[in-house]
Amino acid sequence: MTVHVMSSKTNDYLLLSLAHVYSSPPLSLSGALTQAIRNFAKSLESWLTSAMMNIPEDMVVCAGAFAQTLRRYTSLNHLAQAARAVLQNTAQINQMLSDLNRVDFTNVQEQASWVCGCEDDVIQRLEQDFKQTLQQHNSLEQWAAWLDGVVSQVLKPYQHSPAAFPKAAKLFLLRWSFYSSMVIRDLTLRSAASFGSFHLIRLLYDEYMYYLIEHRVAQAKGETPIAVMGEFASVGRSLNSQDPDKDEEEEEEESDEEGVEMTMPSNSAGLGEGEESLEPPVKLARTDPRGLFNTTHTE
Repeated sequence: MTVHVMSSKTNDYLLLSLAHVYSSPPLSLSGALTQAIRNFAKSLESWLTSAMMNIPEDMVVCAGAFAQTLRRYTSLNHLAQAARAVLQNTAQINQMLSDLNRVDFTNVQEQASWVCGCEDDVIQRLEQDFKQTLQQHNSLEQWAAWLDGVVSQVLKPYQHSPAAFPKAAKLFLLRWSFYSSMVIRDLTLRSAASFGSFHLIRLLYDEYMYYLIEHRVAQAKGETPIAVMGEFASVGRSLNSQDPDKDEEEEEEESDEEGVEMTMPSNSAGLGEGEESLEPPVKLARTDPRGLFNTTHTE
């Protein structure tokens, strides 16, 4: 059995970095640290199962939830670094404001209210605050503080109700996701010049909202975020074990060359003819075209 060992000094640095990532929003990690954390998360579960015989299933589930959380946090950091460049570009911010002012927010608000019961006054306040924050050319950290304030304001009525808090938090997350998707849809239909910038910002804000909700729910329940996510990790493991083709970790780590090879068949399928329906007729047509015709006619 191959045992992977890190030096004590490297291990200490990594553990301190993991503690930092876990305790504060991962918005400014270095590229080297991000890659080290992703490698650690990728190997954690296999290291545990290799190092311990008859390891309890609960421990494996916990390790899997921890690794998945670390991967999400490093993805959040990656989005933050990409969005930081957009938020520091005055020309892009001005274009975003111009495109945002053309969005039909009345229609968006009506659909959001009908589908998921979004409160009109809350929606209008968020719209105005968002535009104002964008106009001020705020930094990424200021945007993070604004998003944190939005969560605090919306969930304030449920602070003293631990039983109702998780449900209200998840409902807000669904409403936020639906409303932002409707805004992106409107920008898409208008061929907005700043669509790419909005799409990136939306990905970051959705991911950061998930991060905030995850931590608020854990705080309300008196648990750690890992424990909260671990409640559903066993369900996810059982589903993945039933579907061997569904391996998220391998999809994330596969090379670009393998990605091209995987996309080629899917593009062919998109044309409506897969390998099974395309190859046999060609081969039969070369050897006995008349026989193929007679067989089809007879059937």
